[in-house]
Amino acid sequence: MNEAKVSLFRIPTALGFVVRSTAGYWRVISTIKHPAMAGKLDGVKSTLREPDLIRQSKNDSQVFLFYRKAGRDRWLCAVVKRLNSDGFLVTAYPTENIKEGMQIWTK
Repeated sequence: MNEAKVSLFRIPTALGFVVRSTAGYWRVISTIKHPAMAGKLDGVKSTLREPDLIRQSKNDSQVFLFYRKAGRDRWLCAVVKRLNSDGFLVTAYPTENIKEGMQIWTK
């Protein structure tokens, strides 16, 4: 089966929609876009399921940034785009800073 189309996960979020990703797209994120994410799929899933906070992008109202603490001064950020009633993972990365945007949910 084509890895690019194999569903890797479908996770319900605190915002009331499901986020999905394929195995092929996760490979792009974890090897090309952000190699620091290699081996951190479980952390991304946890961030989507149980974030510490969620912000809405200041540039695109359909983009949401899910943050979860990942150490003393570190966060794991999962960026999601919502289309209609579904969402998909755009990217994920470790960061020290929370991006600007409206905070719409907190733990």
